Order: sequence, then structure tokens, then C-alpha cells
Amino acid sequence: MNVIEFHTWNATKNAIGKPDRMTFDLDPGEGLHWEHMQEAAQLVRIFLNELGLKSFLKTSGGKGLHVVVPLKRLRDWDTVKDFSQAIVVHLAKTIPQRFVAKSGPSNRRGKIFIDYLRNGLGATTICAWSARARPGLGVSVPLAWEELPGLTSAARWTASNIQDRLEKGNSPWSDYEASRQSILSAMKKLGFRP
Repeated sequence: MNVIEFHTWNATKNAIGKPDRMTFDLDPGEGLHWEHMQEAAQLVRIFLNELGLKSFLKTSGGKGLHVVVPLKRLRDWDTVKDFSQAIVVHLAKTIPQRFVAKSGPSNRRGKIFIDYLRNGLGATTICAWSARARPGLGVSVPLAWEELPGLTSAARWTASNIQDRLEKGNSPWSDYEASRQSILSAMKKLGFRP
């Protein structure tokens, strides 16, 4: 009933038909070591940089990490979702020992499913600063990329220790709004046609 967890769309009500972010939810399979999650987030970031897209990092408060690309509201849901899927398929083909492009626990055993489905109309993602309805009440927290190597888990901050992190607040994402970008050039680089 969303009384603990708060999930948000990738759009706001004043332009609900045009997403203002693209989210990649790194979802680890069973038996995956945390170091592989850290490496995976960096690999996604590097590829997005190659496409000319600036990205931001946050913990999920659960098991995974979220890589978020702020967008100018220029494209519809289908275009953003299809393009995010093309990125994930490319990464899974290029680095199959780390990534899979198909969901389901059996597909990602020892690997990471990069969940692009978060970019579909009506799909949601846990919002920053929300607690998770899981043992320990992990909290989703915005991070600077430089913090990733020292991060111990995606549930590093919980309802019982989040007060220590609140001083930083959203400062790791201080240039998020100024980083809104078009995906047109990135689509061309990837050879993606909507």
C-alpha cells in the first residue's frame, strides 16, 4: 500500500507523456559478490559516457544500484524505453560474463540484469531517501561516483543510521538539473532508430 516505500515515475504530471530521466536498475543474481556490483555500475557509467550521456548513482536500499540519466523532456515513453533496452542489450552482448538483458532469476545467476523496464509507461523506481520494506529498512541514497569504491552495500544506510548521511543530502547530485540532456546524439552513436 506504499506506506513505507515511495516509488516514482520517470516523468512528472506537467509533462507525463515525456520522461525526464532514464533509469538503469542493476539487479544482481544469486551468488554475486558486491565488488561485481561496483564494477558493473562503473561499466554502465563508462558506456553511457561513451554515448555522451552523463549519469548519476544511487543505492536502491535493497540489493542493487541505480544509474540515472537526467533527460530533457523531448521523447516519448516508448522511445526512451526502447533506447534503454538497446543500451542494455549492447552491454549484455559485449560483456556477457557480467550482464544479461533478460529478466528472471534463472537468467541472472551470478550475473546482473540491467533492468531497463523501469523506463516503461507506468513503471516506477524507488525514490531517493525512501526506506525499503525489507529487513533492516535500507534507504535509497544519492551518491557521488567517487563514493562507489568505499560503498559496502546497497543497503549501507538504513532507517537506524540514515541521520549520519542526511548532512550531505542531495549534494552529490547538485548538478542533476543542469545535466538534463537529449538522447538524440547517443541514439545515433549506438545506431538506434526509434
